[in-house]
Amino acid sequence: METIKSVIFDWGGVLIDDPAPSLMLYCAKALCVTKENYIKAHSKFADDFQKGLVCEDKFREKICSELNMPKSKVHWLWTDAFKAAYVPRADMFSMAASLQENGYKTAVLSNTEAPAMEFFHQQRYDMFDVLVFSCVEGATKPDRKIYELTLKKLGSEAEESVFIDDNAEYINGAGKVGINTVPFQSVDQVKNELARLGVKID
Repeated sequence: METIKSVIFDWGGVLIDDPAPSLMLYCAKALCVTKENYIKAHSKFADDFQKGLVCEDKFREKICSELNMPKSKVHWLWTDAFKAAYVPRADMFSMAASLQENGYKTAVLSNTEAPAMEFFHQQRYDMFDVLVFSCVEGATKPDRKIYELTLKKLGSEAEESVFIDDNAEYINGAGKVGINTVPFQSVDQVKNELARLGVKID
């Protein structure tokens, strides 16, 4: 087994609590529609939003059109929704910092929208060497392209890297590229899995 040199973290669902449920509820309440109806509309345009193919304003316009709602009456912003849903996992950020201090290269690989990415930058996290956001790269997990791009930015081979995510589809996508994977279940479980791969955290 190759020595691990790089550790790649998903953002939502790993470094922070999965924001999706709270995001959907926030937006549904802001638009005065049911959560189910909002999710149905959201799902039609979310991929383009995450790939950076549409801006927040255009995304909101499409959602309103889908819900037969005049855009002028809609005041919610994705940034506000994301802030309301943001619950960081301090232990995971501490883990990333420890790994970096121990000489490992660290990265965030996230399917996320431009407003959420800007919120990430505002937090000034300094424990990540590489940041890869789908809205910048025009590709989302599990597209092979985004994993290979992350490896290229890290300067690491697939077998020298490990990817942590809570989504089985994205874990499988990384595995197909040859990256070692750890499906997130808990902080302790991740630590144990990394130790099994020979990664030194503390």
